[in-house]
Amino acid sequence: MPTPRPPALPLLPGAALVLFLLLPVLVILTRGLTADFWPTLGSAAVQDALRVSLLTTGATLLLTVLLVTPVAWVLARFTFPGKAVLDTLLDLPVVLPPVVAGVGLLLTFGRGGLLGPPLELAGIRLAFSPAAVVLAQLFVAAPFYLRAAKAGFLAVPPDVEDAARTDGAGRWAVFRLVTWPLAFPFLLEGLVLTWARALGEFGATILFAGSLQGQTRTVTLAIYAALESDLAPALVLSAVMVTVAFGLLLMVRLAAGARR
Repeated sequence: MPTPRPPALPLLPGAALVLFLLLPVLVILTRGLTADFWPTLGSAAVQDALRVSLLTTGATLLLTVLLVTPVAWVLARFTFPGKAVLDTLLDLPVVLPPVVAGVGLLLTFGRGGLLGPPLELAGIRLAFSPAAVVLAQLFVAAPFYLRAAKAGFLAVPPDVEDAARTDGAGRWAVFRLVTWPLAFPFLLEGLVLTWARALGEFGATILFAGSLQGQTRTVTLAIYAALESDLAPALVLSAVMVTVAFGLLLMVRLAAGARR
């Protein structure tokens, strides 16, 4: 049976929306992917921004897996008083403006913040350092992995885990050999979304970590800084971000297909 053709009237606003969403992206690519792309990409400012972003987002992903995975497993597998409130609080950074997140981090870990003086007594200064970039990224991006990981653990049938325990597997063996592999497509999707969010973080980072070239100036901060002086690095980095974002979205689609 042939698929019915959609009516023409809904296609008109749809076409307008597609043009509205695609034209800015195409302009970025055509302006950024020019003959000057590779020389600009090799400049010190661009290389510093890429290096800082790769190192900090890599550390953010590692901390996300280590810290968030156990929390997601507990939330998916157990019921306890206050679970709904805790779940809501952990999701809160998703809807908080990044600037508010930066203010909160500064008031907590800054020199005059709640934990700033004790940390300085221990010789630890977080604000306006590479560690501050990681904390800002972790705060705004970790909930994306938390959501995906919870969905992944909930998708694993408890009967399968019970069968493994019946065969003599301990809790850690069940998690490592049964739960983790079955939930892995969800976890991979969550990691991709987390990395994308961390890579694009701006508001919390500039407030809590500043914009120091080679130390805390990530790709997004470098784009903002370049707009005030030299447009070429901004165009090149924007084109890189568009390309990376497309690749990340494609990975999410492939992970979702594997999950199904």
